[in-house]
Amino acid sequence: MRRPMTKIDEDALAEAYNRALSLEKSGDFDAAAKAYAEVLALDPEDHGGAAVRLASMGRGETPEKAPDAYVTTLFDQHAEVFDNVLVDQLGYCVPLLVRQRFQALGMGPFKRVLDLGCGTGLTGGALRDMADDITGVDLSENMVEIAHEKDLYETLYVAEAVDFLDDNDDEPFDVITATDVLPYLGALEPLFFGAAENLVAGGHFIFSSETLPEETFASRPFMVGPHQRFAHAADYVRQRLAETGFDIVEITDITVRMEEGEPIAGHLVLAKYRG
Repeated sequence: MRRPMTKIDEDALAEAYNRALSLEKSGDFDAAAKAYAEVLALDPEDHGGAAVRLASMGRGETPEKAPDAYVTTLFDQHAEVFDNVLVDQLGYCVPLLVRQRFQALGMGPFKRVLDLGCGTGLTGGALRDMADDITGVDLSENMVEIAHEKDLYETLYVAEAVDFLDDNDDEPFDVITATDVLPYLGALEPLFFGAAENLVAGGHFIFSSETLPEETFASRPFMVGPHQRFAHAADYVRQRLAETGFDIVEITDITVRMEEGEPIAGHLVLAKYRG
């Protein structure tokens, strides 16, 4: 849901944010943290993702999720070049991996599919011939407009994923996908509960997550990694799925994407709702 924008001093915000970024880049994290605190005071909705950057530097509490305003701004800004950057430059192929896993397990065709965080329609395109009806949901209006132009979805909504799952009263889905959604969420209970409430008994939930070495987590269930995205420990994912009514079909180690020439490790998780 769109909330009315509060008046922001754009010049002061830009100055504080650029100063914070510069200090962060130089390695002066304490000074950067003070500058990001100024940013948050000027822009409490956090369009620039200051809270996530603070957590990434180890200078702030790890938020439960990335701020909606930040995710919306980020993807609205990159919508036009998104496919090119993500697929061609960063080697992102999770939607095709989802398709491959379904085919390898002899799954499909599906009646109703919900694609959370649908973006420009990469997962919708990968699954189009495997589904009778696909609904797409994304927080970024610009992304949804591009997905709409591709004519891949029967229905599209501009909404935050968990909000949509909470509010949806249409008939349940056979499959829910969430590719590249978890990197913007910390705590997973709201997403997993919402998915359970929107699946038929025996329905499947497939999603990707990013992860880090066990010693980096240091017993934390999730954290903000060095590239300002959330990483999740596999044990935490397993535990939360079990608690929300899912049986794990498989967890596959994957490379989610490349970042500065380095592979980002992650998991592709397929779970079945017990109902």
